[in-house]
Amino acid sequence: MGRIKIIQGDITKLEVDAIVNAAKNSLLGGGGVDGAIHRAAGPDLLKECKTLSGCDTGHAKITKGYNLPAKHVIHTVGPVYGSGANGEAGLLFSCYQNSLELAVKNDVKTIAFPCISTGVFGYPFDEACEVALRAINGFLRENDSISEVLLVCFGDADFNRYKEIAESTGL
Repeated sequence: MGRIKIIQGDITKLEVDAIVNAAKNSLLGGGGVDGAIHRAAGPDLLKECKTLSGCDTGHAKITKGYNLPAKHVIHTVGPVYGSGANGEAGLLFSCYQNSLELAVKNDVKTIAFPCISTGVFGYPFDEACEVALRAINGFLRENDSISEVLLVCFGDADFNRYKEIAESTGL
């Protein structure tokens, strides 16, 4: 796994160059990690997000980190999971790919991702983890400018399961 680490903790407390926000299309905050990031960053994050005209599913946009220890927030919109036959895996893969490309363009060396789309968007956790690991590993094989990618799980069960998935897939 080299430059990828699976950790348990609060993504809003991490001292990294960028944290990734699992955002809604409006980028104006919400529940889960999105709401936590907006609360921790303070009202200036919302002000900047209002200038971005939202974000399409699978894409990413970057803002300052404001009151967060992270310098930047990369907002990406994951797919709402339906049957799994509507291109969800490709859209989720794009979230990671586009976030990492934006990170490189903004000289981000350390980045932390939450589990994108696994909350209210309903993406099955195991499948989402496999997509994330595939996307990140593929990107890092082609690009050495990012020194560390943290995959952040808030709870014990998700942390333990993510580690099992990483070990079992060899990613």
